[in-house]
Amino acid sequence: MKYLKYLLFLIIFIPFNISALEINSEHAILYNLNDDEVIFEKNADEKTYIASLTKIMTTIVAIENIDDVNEKVIVPYEGLEGLIEANASVAGFRLNQEVTYLDLLYGVLLPSGADATKTLAYYIAGNEENFVSLMNAKAKELGLVNTHFVNTSGLDTDNHYSTVREVSIILKYALNNPLFKQIYTTDRYTTSDNSLTFKSVYSNYLDRYNIENKYIYGSKTGFTTKAGYCLSSIANYDGVEYMLITTNADGESNTPLHVMDANMIYDYYTSNYHYLDIINIDDTLVTLDTKNSKEKKLEIKADEALAKYLNKDIKKEDFDFKYNGLEEVSYFTKKGQIGSLDVSLNNELIKTIPIIYSGGLTFSIINFFIDNILIILLIIMVILIVRHKLKRKKSRKLKLRRL
Repeated sequence: MKYLKYLLFLIIFIPFNISALEINSEHAILYNLNDDEVIFEKNADEKTYIASLTKIMTTIVAIENIDDVNEKVIVPYEGLEGLIEANASVAGFRLNQEVTYLDLLYGVLLPSGADATKTLAYYIAGNEENFVSLMNAKAKELGLVNTHFVNTSGLDTDNHYSTVREVSIILKYALNNPLFKQIYTTDRYTTSDNSLTFKSVYSNYLDRYNIENKYIYGSKTGFTTKAGYCLSSIANYDGVEYMLITTNADGESNTPLHVMDANMIYDYYTSNYHYLDIINIDDTLVTLDTKNSKEKKLEIKADEALAKYLNKDIKKEDFDFKYNGLEEVSYFTKKGQIGSLDVSLNNELIKTIPIIYSGGLTFSIINFFIDNILIILLIIMVILIVRHKLKRKKSRKLKLRRL
């Protein structure tokens, strides 16, 4: 009991930081989708079994090859063959059952049905092998070099693998498709024959283990012996969109470690990070000296705001602003870019902002003479000297004529 009290003391009173963010999953990658930036990763480029995260690719490839999602088909023997022997998860479609393509698509992503993936493969490509070729072709199209598929459901086999970074690329691509995103973010679905199906993350984990879900609004789970617990999810908190992929949480545990990892990661970033306003619209970027104008100074204002997703400990005062460009502008200065402003944090360049001169100075004849007095005096002196020389030359010619 005393050890339990000590553990609770550590959890409650030790400051939580990113170095202490120890997760169960062997591989992870977290994106801030607002900026399309990776903000956390763990072994993100290491090859891993991905279990039913495979079905993300299966679904988007199917959607792109279906003309009418409301078209009805009959569940064939090929759609169910070998699934019991492989201990594959199924949506519960029956042999010779009439379903729509839309039923099958929901059956893939919600209950993670291998019966749905194989039936789609049969009708779209003739068999699973041909459909897998389409999946691998799509992986190549997306520029993936560490991804290879052997089946449509994610069952363990040596040559079926990916990385969490490349799974994230697949998911980002798929989420651009409205139908995919609709299915991916749906919790429950009623099929065309009035059967109700639920998303596996809820039926298998959140509801069963009474886990509070404050963030996730779209997800796809996965599990095999080799892949362990896997989870892809998208979340939203305070206007920030996140995407998280994790694989290989301990598959022998009776607790949903992948869901616990997701909550831990989302909790950390939503509690410790936010968008800091570094530059607001109409903030003065640079102040320049002027010439030949009524205005003594010219302030160039920001026409775009700059905000950065950062740890809440970082303040605006921590940033450095370095201007490179003209230090002085004239009424006669040509409009356009006259320099740039580098915004840095801890010697790391955050953004380079072009400084644009768009005119606006008012010409002043008085300041023109004041600003250019030396040049004007020099010109007058040159004129006087030339006139004097000409006058002397003319005088000499007159003397010569008289002689």
